[in-house]
Amino acid sequence: MSTASNPNSNSNIAKTPAPPYYAVIFTSERTDGDNGYDKMADRMVELAAEQPGYLGNESVRDSNGVGITVSYWESLESIKNWKENPLHLAAQRKGQTDWYQSYAVRITRVERQYFL
Repeated sequence: MSTASNPNSNSNIAKTPAPPYYAVIFTSERTDGDNGYDKMADRMVELAAEQPGYLGNESVRDSNGVGITVSYWESLESIKNWKENPLHLAAQRKGQTDWYQSYAVRITRVERQYFL
């Protein structure tokens, strides 16, 4: 185990730096149908990766439609800038009207990490 960045380059686990840094945890329940969701979700992952302060992400969705995406950021300011990105704002509005039955956003500071 290591408190440094993830040493396993073959893993799909985000390669984060040594703490501290921040995590945005987005938990959602989808509505029925795609309604353009998959295309927009792929675009948001690409766009987030272009943002200053972005460190990586991990995302899963279960068979009941509950998903969790965790994105990692250098600072609260980088999170704020991502939240206010015009294309991300448009996706957020579409999510509220078309894609999500419910969702929660949680922001936390990562103090410690371990990898295998």
